Amino acid sequence: MPEGTAHSTGTEHGPSTGTADGTATGTAVGTAVGRGGGTATGTATRTDPAPTGVPAPAADPSPSPTGDPGPAPAPATAPRRARLAGRRATVDAVLRNSPLQPLFRLAATRRLAVLAYHGVDDPRVFALQMERLVRVARPVPLAAVEEAVRTGRALPPRSVLVTFDDGDRTVLTEGLPVLTRLGIPAAAFVVTDLIGGDQPFWWAEAAFLAAHGGTARSLADCPPGDAVRRLKTLPDGERRAALAELRESARARAPRQEQLTPADLLMLTRNGVAVGNHTAGHPCLDRCEGGTVRDEIRRAHEALTGWLGGEEPTAFAYPNGNIDPRADAELRRLGYRIGFLFDHRHDRLLPPHPLRISRLRVNSTTGRDRFDTILSGLHPAVHHLRGGS
Repeated sequence: MPEGTAHSTGTEHGPSTGTADGTATGTAVGTAVGRGGGTATGTATRTDPAPTGVPAPAADPSPSPTGDPGPAPAPATAPRRARLAGRRATVDAVLRNSPLQPLFRLAATRRLAVLAYHGVDDPRVFALQMERLVRVARPVPLAAVEEAVRTGRALPPRSVLVTFDDGDRTVLTEGLPVLTRLGIPAAAFVVTDLIGGDQPFWWAEAAFLAAHGGTARSLADCPPGDAVRRLKTLPDGERRAALAELRESARARAPRQEQLTPADLLMLTRNGVAVGNHTAGHPCLDRCEGGTVRDEIRRAHEALTGWLGGEEPTAFAYPNGNIDPRADAELRRLGYRIGFLFDHRHDRLLPPHPLRISRLRVNSTTGRDRFDTILSGLHPAVHHLRGGS
């Protein structure tokens, strides 16, 4: 995304490439428009049945436009979810077997792929993904990206950086053993207000409360399933007020969630997972007042510096991918070297805008076919060609 772009948003579970009704058309049209250089265009059309024997991921729910999981689907919706998952798997298989895939894979060797995960919900699939990564790419640490930016020397071909947003505890309990076994470095961007407690992430809490009868004036005409999406569009003060109203009116309290501790952060850093700033409370920064933007970044910075033995963090990930020039200015004042978006794109091996480096959305339930086309850039190209943000 060019410097100066005001907004970048994403979905937690990578975007779907299916048609609106989930039907696989059998046609994949892709244009490599990533910032990593190189363009490939073409059309691959299937008139024969889609490949068989391609299992759908164990759990690949329809992506939420908010970037956060909503309430569990009602039993009546389960068959429809299963059908959509099967159709998405078919589309993913068509893309992976497209004649365009080798062209995109070749172009990807000259680009930086930063994978943006959240938690590790399926350790088995995550392990398969990481095993695939060490076979086809070159995992690099966060420090290597910072060094490339500092020196002006591009990263090696096929460089991939693995990142996690929010600080879900499964990064430690499920992800770290896999990363350690395979020798893959990574980075985790944490919400510091939650460290050491059991408060759930605010979007998970809001989704639960809305599904259990919670109401708020700002959500008066909003279906429960769209509550988080709506909350992210509100000025931050209104979002906080609406969340308080949801807590007062819901029939049940959201379940508690064990969070990482300061000791856990040290364990991550000692085992090859760098820890970065993801703000104190995870607001959408472009919806905040200027003082709040500065406070969110600075409080998180100071907390992490204390927990990490005086070592100041130098990498930042924008909550929800929403960027803001006021945040850029504060990050520069604090000495941050790199910052990450959530825009489902590759970047260059020498990122031209260090505080706005693109990332690819992926999750631990992403199947092999989609994972390969995300790495190659074909999936992101089709997604953006179809109007995805």
